[in-house]
Amino acid sequence: MKNSFAKTLRKAKQNKTVYLMLLPGFLFLAVFALYPIIWILRTMFYQYTSFGAFNFSGLQNFKTLFHDEMFFNALKNTFVYAFFKLVITLPLSFMLAYFVNMKLRGRMAYRTVFFMPTIISVSVMSMVFYLIFNPYNGSVNQMLMAVGLIKEPINWFGSKFSMVTVIIIAVWGALGNYMIYFLSGLQTIPTDIYESAELDGATGWKRLWHITLPMMAPITQMVIMLALIQAFKDYENIMVLTGGGPNNRTEVLYLYIYRLMFPMGDSYGNVVLNYGYGATVAFATAVIVGIVTMLYLRWSRKMDETF
Repeated sequence: MKNSFAKTLRKAKQNKTVYLMLLPGFLFLAVFALYPIIWILRTMFYQYTSFGAFNFSGLQNFKTLFHDEMFFNALKNTFVYAFFKLVITLPLSFMLAYFVNMKLRGRMAYRTVFFMPTIISVSVMSMVFYLIFNPYNGSVNQMLMAVGLIKEPINWFGSKFSMVTVIIIAVWGALGNYMIYFLSGLQTIPTDIYESAELDGATGWKRLWHITLPMMAPITQMVIMLALIQAFKDYENIMVLTGGGPNNRTEVLYLYIYRLMFPMGDSYGNVVLNYGYGATVAFATAVIVGIVTMLYLRWSRKMDETF
């Protein structure tokens, strides 16, 4: 026992530099990841009445959750938003990556232009699009009326089109990011395979279908998983564009959590603290995202075994 302890101590001394280099990262993880998780798990069972004052409420927050219509409305909106964002963004991102991977003049300029939306602040981007889709003097309505597609302005932030509008803007902002992922995957495919395929008569769509897509399967699975998690976490652009309205038509889970954890107060300046219930909704959302991610990973693993 003493020999084992002495051996462990000797190894620790030998690797002292390594442990010192890992220490800042570990402290950062402990402060900004582990502590918030512990705080959330503890807060779920309390009801805050004022700053610093809280009462133990047991499972009351969970009972409230199961009867909260706003939560289930936000859950439904989140699934609708995530589904359409993924269905539109991923194929378009792959098409852009395939295009800019070709031997074209100025392809670096194309890559830069398509990637630019990724580095723009979400709030700034949303404000610009708010002006573009403005129902009164926005350029989108003016253009559609000029070409005769519509006779009167469309309220893009009304009940009918609000979700469509936020999805379009989210797709525009995400295209460049996933394009880079797909582009990195395309550039790992050896050119020898394409040359051999051309000798066998596989060109154009045949080469894309039988060579490119199968060899892109690992990177595609990773991109889908990242895009899936990000789609469930989106709320910044919705908060700026619609604030979750109108009539909670664009209220999503993370925006609902934000409202609960950072209450704005009523017209009289009274702030109702909902930290306990907000922590409960955050925990439920994390569980839902985790389940969806695990189901996807299980499905993708089965697809690998099948094909």
